[in-house]
Amino acid sequence: MKNAFIIASKDLMRSVRDRSAIVTAIVAPFALAFILSTVLGGEDGSSLNVTFATVDQDGGPVSTVLIDEILPSLEQEGAELVDAGSVEGARRMAEDGDIAAAFVLPEGLSEAVQSNEPAEITVIADPEAEIGGQIARGVAEGFAAELNAARLSIGTVIASGAADPSEIQGLQQEASDVPMPTRLVKSSAGGRQFDSNTFFAAGIAVFFLFFTVQLGAVSLLQERKEGTLARLLAAPVSRATIVSAKAIYSFVLGALSMTILIVASTFLMGAQWGDPLGVAVVVLSAVFAAMGLQSLVATLASTDEQAAGYGAIVGVTLGLLGGTFFPIAQGPGLISRLSFVSPHRWIMRSLGELSGGAGTLADVLPSVAVLLLFGAITGAVALYRSRSLVAAS
Repeated sequence: MKNAFIIASKDLMRSVRDRSAIVTAIVAPFALAFILSTVLGGEDGSSLNVTFATVDQDGGPVSTVLIDEILPSLEQEGAELVDAGSVEGARRMAEDGDIAAAFVLPEGLSEAVQSNEPAEITVIADPEAEIGGQIARGVAEGFAAELNAARLSIGTVIASGAADPSEIQGLQQEASDVPMPTRLVKSSAGGRQFDSNTFFAAGIAVFFLFFTVQLGAVSLLQERKEGTLARLLAAPVSRATIVSAKAIYSFVLGALSMTILIVASTFLMGAQWGDPLGVAVVVLSAVFAAMGLQSLVATLASTDEQAAGYGAIVGVTLGLLGGTFFPIAQGPGLISRLSFVSPHRWIMRSLGELSGGAGTLADVLPSVAVLLLFGAITGAVALYRSRSLVAAS
């Protein structure tokens, strides 16, 4: 085992001198994560960053409730509210992309509501502002549902004869003056979800991890091509020692890469990884799973160039399928189900559970078990096949 650590140390020192290894393991993933979080993320990942407009042609108590009581909750979440002035102005602003959506409150809205007559609120949305339009429609539908509930209650009172006709107008006025409870709030499953900076840092780190750990398996093929593997076999070093050395090299390099990226993203990007113990366990199991997969892929190749190519194909495909660049929940149901064959999905799922500080080690143990099983199976097959690879030297 001592010889295995000596060989692994030699490979690590060579990697330090080899700028391409440093770029693959540290520089490229951090730079890409920083760019993506800057361009696509927000300061805290929670701001709406959209503009909504209002067109109040009613001026009555119902429209006042929406404009003064409900829509300000959007401003609290980072949205901006403006007065479009007219329906034509609202349409023009939506077409130009100046607003995500506009709420049009037609003349006579309050009177229609108080008289139990049909009434409508129009939402004019920018077709390209999909999320903003959905938010606006949701707020309008929630407000309309509250109005309908209030009118239904008044209708029930009238039907039961519990109120004199002279009191009905007063009930309608009181209903229209009551602030509606509908408002937009942020909510998460106990805080166990990525903010934008942490998501990009985690996704890119996991994506590049599978390129980093393959360097050990590829170096075995490279040494065979250069003839140094034959010299090692001629020395008093067993084949098991050589394979173990490459495994140690890959594991240490992958763990160092993830650790450096986690620490750097925490201080330079404000990423929130959560429970350090849980993160450490997830990282080590992720490196183990990545090693097993990429080692198996390398045994299918004849040359180091071919192994690097195969590893890149597998890494990119499973990385995209596993949700390292975008939340996989946004994909179709079939893709979401298929994603569970990718170790990337289980790694991202575990880190997402821990992100925000709500998750603990106990919460990620099922995913860690899957990663360890994945690494054990692929690693065992790779170890079996590597015997013939070393023997061929």
